[in-house]
Amino acid sequence: MNKLGLLGKNISYSFSKGYFENKFKELHISNYSYDIFDLQDINKVNSIFEKPNLRGFNITIPYKESIIPFLDELSDEAKNIGAVNCVLIKNKKRIGYNTDAYGFQKSLETKLNKTHKKALILGDGGASKAVQYTLNQLHIPFKIISRKGENTFENLTKSEVEKHTLIIQTTPVGTFPTIDNVLEFPFDGLSENHLVMDLIYNPEKTKFLELAEKHNADILNGLQMLHNQADKAWTIWNF
Repeated sequence: MNKLGLLGKNISYSFSKGYFENKFKELHISNYSYDIFDLQDINKVNSIFEKPNLRGFNITIPYKESIIPFLDELSDEAKNIGAVNCVLIKNKKRIGYNTDAYGFQKSLETKLNKTHKKALILGDGGASKAVQYTLNQLHIPFKIISRKGENTFENLTKSEVEKHTLIIQTTPVGTFPTIDNVLEFPFDGLSENHLVMDLIYNPEKTKFLELAEKHNADILNGLQMLHNQADKAWTIWNF
C-alpha cells in the first residue's frame, strides 16, 4: 500500500484527505492511502519519514519553510520560492517541490485582467512566497504587507489600496473555526476595479471576502488553487 498524506499543525479541518480519497475512487485505485500527519513540532518529522511505503506528502501551515532542512533536494521552483508544500520520496531521497505557485497562477488567471496592474500581498509566510514568485513570473509589481517591517497592516492606507487593484490575502486569519476573525484592512479603498483573492478555502467565503464584496470588489477564494496544486502533486508522486 502506497502511503500519502498531509503534514501540518492542527489540520483536522483539511479537505485534502477527502479530495485524494475521492480521486482514488474515481481512478479505481486501491493501492493508495492518504492520512493526516498532524505534528505539533517539526523536529519530530522523521517519525513521518520512517513510515513504511511512504511515497510523499503535502505540507501546509506552519511547516512550508521549516521542512526544508529535513529534505535532501529541492526542485528549482521550491529553491527559488523558499517554501515547500509537496514532498516526494524517490530512491530513498526526500525531494521538496512547490505546487502552490502553479495552483495559484492557474486560479488567478481565471479572473485576472489588464486593470490588475499592481498587487498587495497580505502576509509574508510560505504561501506568500509562492504568490510573490508567481507575480514576478507574470510581471506584476507588488508590495508585501505584514505585521512587522516597513509596510504593516497598521500603516496601510485607503489611498494605497486604491492604487493596488489586486489584493491577495495569504495569512490563515479567518480560517475555520475562527471564521469571525479578519485582518485589519482599509476596505473602503476597494472598488469594482479590484480583484481580491483569499487563499483560505474553509469557509468558502471568509469575513475578509465578505467585506471586500460589500465594497464591490470581485472576489476569489482558495479552493480552485487547492485543487490545482493537489493535482500537480499527484503527477509528481506518480513519476
